[in-house]
Parts: sequence; structure tokens; C-alpha cells
Amino acid sequence: MTNPNLPPALYLPTGPVSRTTDGGTGAEVELRHTPDGRVALVAFTSPDRLVECCGEHQPWIRLDTEHLPRIHRVNPYEVIVLDSELPVGLRHRARV
Repeated sequence: MTNPNLPPALYLPTGPVSRTTDGGTGAEVELRHTPDGRVALVAFTSPDRLVECCGEHQPWIRLDTEHLPRIHRVNPYEVIVLDSELPVGLRHRARV
């Protein structure tokens, strides 16, 4: 069941895209820890908000909210944090 408080799609920060064993490509969703120690899925309501909060070099994926249970099975999290700014020191940098 989808959370009615979430938009129909979310934009999730990921690690760099890599090759999968079947020859495709994939990226791992980045999880963060909240100040109280919970594991958080950081999500954004638009690509513009993601870039504003994470920087222009942050890889990301668009995910229909109905697929959040799949993400949770692979990357268990305790809370979803929306549109939260990532500290500059933790942001991805341009590849040289």
C-alpha cells in the first residue's frame, strides 16, 4: 500500500552507476543515518529539489512511489526523509 502523503514519484540519490552481472547497469540507493541513529531513505519531490539539496553531481533515479516496498526489501530503512539538504562535505564531486 502506498503512503497517501507521498507524491506519485520520488527522486532518490544513488551511488555511481555500475555494470551488473547480467551485463546491464544499476545503481545502489544511498541511505543515511538520522541524528537519532535511524536508517533513512532520503528522497526528493523533484529533480530540481534533489540538485538544490545534493549538488549537480549527485547521481539519482526516479521511482514510482508504489515501488518503495521493493527498495525497502533490498535496502531496509526505518524512515523516509523528504527534501533534506545534504551537507556540502558529503556531496558527490565532478569526475576528473
